[in-house]
Amino acid sequence: MAIVMRDAGFAADDWNGRIAPLQEAQGDDVIGIDLDPGEDLAALSPHLGQIALIRVRFGAFSDGRGFTVARRLRAMGFTGRLRAAGPILADQYAMARRAGFDEVEVDPKIAARQPEAQWLARADWRAGDHQARLRG
Repeated sequence: MAIVMRDAGFAADDWNGRIAPLQEAQGDDVIGIDLDPGEDLAALSPHLGQIALIRVRFGAFSDGRGFTVARRLRAMGFTGRLRAAGPILADQYAMARRAGFDEVEVDPKIAARQPEAQWLARADWRAGDHQARLRG
């Protein structure tokens, strides 16, 4: 079972719906979408109100395109649950939250190397936000 990191700490994944790749998301039963960075977000635009969860897959911890995807989805008006998945590290949690993600799906192997305390150290993601300090 997946481990999900939220601001309060690690939790079991409570998502019970189906999550389908974007190209398979044709039926009414799909309310969760898997997105890879580089997919056409414009195709999602008319359907954002019917999607409850979008999981953005990161290919590597060094690939920041998922953060841009999250920011763009929020700018397009997506208000549902936005989850980052893949090899994301504890150090990236604050950035994920600032980009618009609600939660991070943590691989159990990463959770074993970076326990909950390391993630919680970054859970106050609003602190240290340089852009927020500049805005006053």
